[in-house]
Amino acid sequence: MMDLLNGSFELAGALFLSKNVQVLYRDKIVRGVHWAPTSFFMVWGLWNMAYYPNLGQWWSFLGGLAVVTVNALWLGMMVYYIQREKNA
Repeated sequence: MMDLLNGSFELAGALFLSKNVQVLYRDKIVRGVHWAPTSFFMVWGLWNMAYYPNLGQWWSFLGGLAVVTVNALWLGMMVYYIQREKNA
């Protein structure tokens, strides 16, 4: 039960984080944000990818995988759009 609840929170977090991806894709410009917080939480999420299976928490693992994926996508897009702006 607790695994399902935590996994649901993780999945909801990924859905909310996906708004950052949508806005960055729409605007195609990075302003007012720093890469460090998202990087930290992505690394924490990578840790969870090892930790949750060790605990047998597969719902949490799946939700955490979604969070890591969205954070990695946003960071990659951030680097891409910053480089594109510098090269323009």
